[in-house]
Amino acid sequence: MSILNTSVSGMLADSNWLATISQNVANANTTAYKDSETEFSTVVDQLGSAAASGGVTTSTLALNTQQGNVVGTSTTTDLAVQGDGYFVVSNSSGDLFLTRNGSFVPDSNGNLVNSAGYYLMGQNVQNGAAAGSSNSTSDLTVVNVTTSGELSTPTTTGTLSTNLDSTATPVTTAADLPSANGAGATYTSETSLTTYNDLGGKQSVNVYYTNLGYNSVTGTDQWEVTAYNAADASTSAGFPYTAGGVAGATADNPLVTATLNFNPNNGQLSGITGESVNGVATTVTGSNLTLTVPNGQPMTLDLTGTTQLSAAFVVNSSVVNGNAAGTLSGLSVGTNGTLDFQYSNGASSPAYDIPLATVPSEDNLTAVSGNAYTVSEASGNIRLGTPGAAGLGTIASSSLESSTVDLATELTNMIEAQSAYQASSKAFQAGVTVLDVLNNLKS
Repeated sequence: MSILNTSVSGMLADSNWLATISQNVANANTTAYKDSETEFSTVVDQLGSAAASGGVTTSTLALNTQQGNVVGTSTTTDLAVQGDGYFVVSNSSGDLFLTRNGSFVPDSNGNLVNSAGYYLMGQNVQNGAAAGSSNSTSDLTVVNVTTSGELSTPTTTGTLSTNLDSTATPVTTAADLPSANGAGATYTSETSLTTYNDLGGKQSVNVYYTNLGYNSVTGTDQWEVTAYNAADASTSAGFPYTAGGVAGATADNPLVTATLNFNPNNGQLSGITGESVNGVATTVTGSNLTLTVPNGQPMTLDLTGTTQLSAAFVVNSSVVNGNAAGTLSGLSVGTNGTLDFQYSNGASSPAYDIPLATVPSEDNLTAVSGNAYTVSEASGNIRLGTPGAAGLGTIASSSLESSTVDLATELTNMIEAQSAYQASSKAFQAGVTVLDVLNNLKS
């Protein structure tokens, strides 16, 4: 009987091995599938001090820590994990799972769902960065890639770099300077900046440069820089500008005026003094001017790089941030899990932070349908983190992770399992023959 029992356990073990091989082969093309292996353990019956034949038992081990090949795709929302970690996903009932299957596409409501029907979870940062928790998923929500309305970004910073002609005739009468806003204002050079207000509307700012000549007290060549709201210009598109440099202004003051000081030996900007914003004196920081965009936000205008050389006036750099209103045109996902909305005006806006999760023992996660997992007592509890930090892998957009199944290896294992099963069956036949002999013994 021990022969029969042992051979039956062998056939059962080899059958389990074949089942595992079949599962692996069937999922050779499943996104991010991790192949499993069958482990054999000896079973021994103890009869007194002698060991009798017991057989064999098996257990299936999921090789979840293996990394599959990352293959590029044409879909931005296809996501692959390179390294350790799992996406946190939910089913239609809101139950949470872990998966490496990142084949996410928007459903009819704009929610990102993968090929197995699981929804991607992330932290919504559209109203500000989320604090997040390393051991709780309570702040996670389904990632939705639709947005209502349009987005505009007001101007808050800018750079204006020019060369001012050092040979220009100085203006020595204060009443004639642009800052005096007289009808006969005299200036040396002029340019304009296009900025954006709070509603995304374009606001043109006229900037005037006037040579003041050499100042023996400061030992510098000085120029006045003055800016006005172009919308307040006179009918002749110049001076005098009307009241309203900024919203609520009651005087005909420029948006900003200041004195540029240049080193007379090399023509480099050495500093800015005497800044006045809408008629109120302010403190200058470095080479920056401060003004308020009409109907918009305070703006820092960096004049670093402005020179006074014996050459014609030229604008070398004129850049501001901000954008007019634009509609959603696409999205991007960074390696650290940041999902940004991209707009037709060139602006981008943070939308979600996609975390990765891991557990102390990944191979002991409990597999469920759809190539997903739940935590178990053996796996330990999940830990959430930012992709690329604290030992977690990174996220690759427009990519999918391939199955780790190697068909050549599985087919080789199949031959071995089939041979082992056949051998166990032969042992069973031998046991049956012995039993038949015993039954036919005559006294």
